[in-house]
Amino acid sequence: MATTGLGAEATALRTPRAAAVAGIVFSVLLITALVLLQLSVPANPAVPGAWLSDSARRTAVTVALNLIPFAGIAFLWFVGVIRDRVGAREDKFFGTVFLGSGLLFVGMLFVAAAVAGGILAGAAAARHAGTPGADTLALGRRITGQLLNVYAMRMAAVFSLSTVTIARRTRIVSRWLVIAGLVTALVLLIGTGINTWVELLFPAWILALSVDILSAGRHALASP
Repeated sequence: MATTGLGAEATALRTPRAAAVAGIVFSVLLITALVLLQLSVPANPAVPGAWLSDSARRTAVTVALNLIPFAGIAFLWFVGVIRDRVGAREDKFFGTVFLGSGLLFVGMLFVAAAVAGGILAGAAAARHAGTPGADTLALGRRITGQLLNVYAMRMAAVFSLSTVTIARRTRIVSRWLVIAGLVTALVLLIGTGINTWVELLFPAWILALSVDILSAGRHALASP
């Protein structure tokens, strides 16, 4: 019986650590990808595609797009471990919104990356004939922008709201992170169309949440 108790305790202690590691990996990868895209791609979709002829910019965008799938995998792992940590205390309504918004966020992120990758691949294939047509490039950029800034980030806002609601009820994270999550959600709902740099708020909040979870897990390990 004692062995069983020790095994259950070890599993309980590993759960927050797994969530923290997955959240940190997701945050670092997504922040890196978003910063590379912001610095390499002109903000205005109507800007001519001459920037595609810059090998340094193309490399930065390629690296960013290759990081996104791994960020998505880490995020799904983070969601799964958080649900496992909440366990029987999970409210069915908010649990469904939490899971659904997380899945939609990853789906929109992947589609946006796929469209951007298609634009890059098309530019590489047509290099001998110059960059893609201005209309085609602008359309692809606008589709990518809508998917990322309008849909994915608003799903991230819903995910943040549902997460802080669950966290507040179950008290699994610090109070200041609950407030920070509410602020992040409101900014993402309102501000993504104003400034694309606010996209960094979501992975930054997940990073802070993950560090808090990791710290709580270490305190639990240190406790007698």
